[in-house]
Amino acid sequence: MEQQEQLAAFVAATAEEFGVPGLSVGILTGGQELTAAHGVTNLDNPLPVTADTLYPLASVSKTYTATAVMRLVAEGRLELDAPVRRYVPELRLADEGAAERITVLNLLNHTAGLDWNLLGEAAGDGSLESFVAGLAGLSLVAEPGARASYSQAGYNLLGRVVERVTGLPFEKALAELVLEPAGLRNTFLDTDDIMVRRFAVGHNRGEDGEARPATPWRAFRSDDRANNPGGGIVSSVSDLLRWARFHLGTGDGVLPTELLHGMREQTVELRASSFGDGIGICWFLRGVGGARTLGAGGSGNGVFTELLIVPERDFAVVSLANVGPDGYNANQRVVAWALEHHLGLVEEQPEPVAHDEARAREVAGRYENDAMALEIATDGARLTLAVGIKPEIRAAADDEMPADYGPAAIGFLAADGDDYLVTEGGLQGQRGFFSRDAQGVVTGVDLAGRLFPRVG
Repeated sequence: MEQQEQLAAFVAATAEEFGVPGLSVGILTGGQELTAAHGVTNLDNPLPVTADTLYPLASVSKTYTATAVMRLVAEGRLELDAPVRRYVPELRLADEGAAERITVLNLLNHTAGLDWNLLGEAAGDGSLESFVAGLAGLSLVAEPGARASYSQAGYNLLGRVVERVTGLPFEKALAELVLEPAGLRNTFLDTDDIMVRRFAVGHNRGEDGEARPATPWRAFRSDDRANNPGGGIVSSVSDLLRWARFHLGTGDGVLPTELLHGMREQTVELRASSFGDGIGICWFLRGVGGARTLGAGGSGNGVFTELLIVPERDFAVVSLANVGPDGYNANQRVVAWALEHHLGLVEEQPEPVAHDEARAREVAGRYENDAMALEIATDGARLTLAVGIKPEIRAAADDEMPADYGPAAIGFLAADGDDYLVTEGGLQGQRGFFSRDAQGVVTGVDLAGRLFPRVG
């Protein structure tokens, strides 16, 4: 069977297995692009998905914002180690000292200590200026530079940095700095550009298990420009493969090669994270079967996106799925298959140790960040994790929000350690760890790269 036929058969089988309405996949291998798609854009108004169908990229958008920032660094207009206030002097946070110390690099590698800041209505007029004004009440989950904790706020703040340095709206600056010179002709931010092309709609499963189209289309309303730097870009498999080629290349007049490839160098280590072993400049770095990879993933409103690049093998894989929560696991299956099928790379999966009730009781409780609540519970035989949007946020929202993740089994990865693995459900395969204070008391839990402090 030809490689193209093998990919098409695999994509179709994966979409059917995970109930994905529309799954689009692309692979770059040996200089050749392979693409396959299965299903439809929208269960209510169906059109076939293709390699050119547009999907909201959610947090994969951060790779474009980071590249724009690095171009400004290359031009001498921005310094990574400079405090953000040099460029955004109006920045205020709940911790004034932290607001003075946070650097541009802290934002790029998620070490600013800012909370997630994922949900909520657009601040003021939905501009980045209004967004920054609204950060005055945002709490910190750690001291700047102390550790990594994934933050949407950090990347949206970077968008304001780009605006202040260039004097342009973020969207126009991104187009001039990155999208146009990199030849990305099917990558957009403006809804007017998207609605005249074929685009996929996210779907969420209800309590009855049925997948239904999700609104808003992105995770936020189209007039909320403040979330564009962290999650507003829309693109296709074909253009994401072009984006991967760019990052595998020499900079194409956008960035000097040393700066472009420097984005792959580790700037902070990660512990027990599904994202990888460390973070470069935005990219999550992970070893798979002896090869180093760089990747980014995103989760929007019923849409999951995944991009993984293996520089030493000139290889990339893209997977875009339009259903939650099963789209995440579908994408992970695609990436694992592509790595093994084309490169012979297999990531070893850890195995949890037997349930220990005393340890389970020690970590059981409630953990929260600014948007989400996480419940760890034990029934005497197994430890479970449930996570969802805080009830007060869901109740106050005018828009539909993704469904919560119900209790799913987790297990410790060592008899005397605090690292864990989710072993079932929509978050299956996610790794994290529990944090302790100097007295050994559990104070927080990390899930998907985000710190959730303990509240009960």
